[in-house]
Amino acid sequence: MAGDGASLTDQPAARYTGRRISTGSEVLRHAADGSTSPLPWRLDLRNHSPTGLEWGYGGSGPGQLALAILADAIGPREAQKYYYDFKCSMIAGIQQDSWEITREQILAWVGQQQGLER
Repeated sequence: MAGDGASLTDQPAARYTGRRISTGSEVLRHAADGSTSPLPWRLDLRNHSPTGLEWGYGGSGPGQLALAILADAIGPREAQKYYYDFKCSMIAGIQQDSWEITREQILAWVGQQQGLER
């Protein structure tokens, strides 16, 4: 996974946060060096929700968020294999207006999925 073009920057994200704001939602990637930037939506991979990233239900906005997080954390190729299940098991269940998911949690979840494939 590492070295698979996982991150669009040189610094892998340590965690991802989301919060509801007056104009919709804001999702940030927090790099291990302390820098913060908006999470790219990755519409280039799949265009599920050009209007924004969402969570808390099983629709297109959560699908785009799942894809964006996984593309950043594990790379676009692997992200496309797992994002639907990630949406269903992790993103759709977030009921808070703000949340945090660590890269460690994401890698553990992906590891479980890979174990199920064997």
